[in-house]
Amino acid sequence: MPLQITGALGDPDLIRLPWELPLAEWPQHHLVDLPRGISRHVVRFARLGGKVYAIKEISERYARREYQLLWDLARLDAPAVEPVAYVTGREEGLDAALITRHLQFSLPYRAVMSGTLRPDTLTRLMDALVVLLVRLHLTGFYWGDCSLSNTLFRRDAGAFAAYLVDAETGEMHPMLSDGQRLGDIDAAHLNIFGEMLDLEAGGLLHPSIDPMDTAEDIVSRYHRLWAELTQDEIIEEVDWHRVEQRIRRLNLLGFDVAEMMVRRKVGTGRLIVRPKVVDSGHHQRRLLRLTGLDAEENQARRLLNDLDGFRVAVGLRHEDEAIVAHRWLAEVFQPTIAAIPAGLRGKLEAPQLFHEILDHRWYLSEAAGSDVGLAAAVTSYVDKVLVFKPDEKALLPDEATEPNANNLP
Repeated sequence: MPLQITGALGDPDLIRLPWELPLAEWPQHHLVDLPRGISRHVVRFARLGGKVYAIKEISERYARREYQLLWDLARLDAPAVEPVAYVTGREEGLDAALITRHLQFSLPYRAVMSGTLRPDTLTRLMDALVVLLVRLHLTGFYWGDCSLSNTLFRRDAGAFAAYLVDAETGEMHPMLSDGQRLGDIDAAHLNIFGEMLDLEAGGLLHPSIDPMDTAEDIVSRYHRLWAELTQDEIIEEVDWHRVEQRIRRLNLLGFDVAEMMVRRKVGTGRLIVRPKVVDSGHHQRRLLRLTGLDAEENQARRLLNDLDGFRVAVGLRHEDEAIVAHRWLAEVFQPTIAAIPAGLRGKLEAPQLFHEILDHRWYLSEAAGSDVGLAAAVTSYVDKVLVFKPDEKALLPDEATEPNANNLP
């Protein structure tokens, strides 16, 4: 059988690689050294024309099967490596090979965790893994072998993201049963616990990290996130107080909302949210880039939640986010600040004022059992809260009059 490369070839030079040799014996000039996890198969990285490909030797049956599964995941926009091709018809005795595109700026979790990883960073990384598992399960994908070595981590524009890198044990279904999901989570728990014990035994795990606690925390957070994302919430009309309740619960779980969507049926709607894990300062940078508002991280997070809610409320989910942000500024943020009497606006900076108004609206809506609206919240906040606050600006030292404002002794 002649050599055959099947797939969406982006680089014709792939066929010129030394496929007649076992992957373990490929000349070094074809390869590039990159971190990789533990694998039962031989895996190498080849650089061609400025692109890097991951190549794995595997039986023809499984190469073809995994290639198709990865394409199915790509079609569903699931977080997984991109399939390129699979190679068959190599020299007698040699397995087939699966080619995927190397995910730039990524590392296996195992490589990331081998060192002085701080506990708070570990929490964010594990959160990203939980999001990956939930997203895969929502697509109907049963992984079967979730582990640190089979997962890639990447930081992209402030977000922590996890990607599936090995799908050979996977199965695609229209929908997973609870038994399939729980079996997948049990396998993930066992694999991750075992790999962390291995890191610990090799002196590669930070002493503050407990393997069992970490593995169990992943399972616990998975169940909480799954329940939060999949529970049906039928609402007669889109009540944005209920939407904010959902977002707050996700925030308490350590997740931010990357996307919100309401699917309407006859007279009802179903809220669907997509979570993501973000790095410190992400909200400040995004808010400043979109609106020009310079706020503290928690303020920015709250304002962006309101902006994203506005996007859905006015039917702009597919509009460019810069256009949505401009409309939110003009139609929501600026009129809200302008509604505050001029003599009271100096008590707090504008982002903090808006943040507190949203908080006040939340408490009023909780008491009322439904959304009271922004206008009512502004009036109540001014009359019952803001008038009694000290002028924050007056409490700050004036740099122009402070004796040592510009000259240290």
